[in-house]
Amino acid sequence: MPSAYIEIRTTTEKRADAERIASALVKKRLAACAQIVGPIKSTYWWKGKIETAREYMCVIKTRRSLYKKVEKAIKALHPYETPEIIALPIVAGSTAYLKWLCEETGRAK
Repeated sequence: MPSAYIEIRTTTEKRADAERIASALVKKRLAACAQIVGPIKSTYWWKGKIETAREYMCVIKTRRSLYKKVEKAIKALHPYETPEIIALPIVAGSTAYLKWLCEETGRAK
């Protein structure tokens, strides 16, 4: 059975962009919480070349059933041409935390 809860990650060049995405997702109840980590150093392929960048990672906790809405919201707010948007299953967690996560995202707008 797939996990009912996921962690979604995206990265941005500017902290303000990560903060805007995190705030919008929590305000719309698409996420129970979002943390911003960074700066981090990213190394990646882009248009045939290896690039490096200083970025901020936004870590978003939500329900699996909200993934498509979260992805759409991130794409609408994100400045990158091809933003990283990946979801990882939450395979275990404290009962109280997962209950809270479910309650806070149960009122998604």
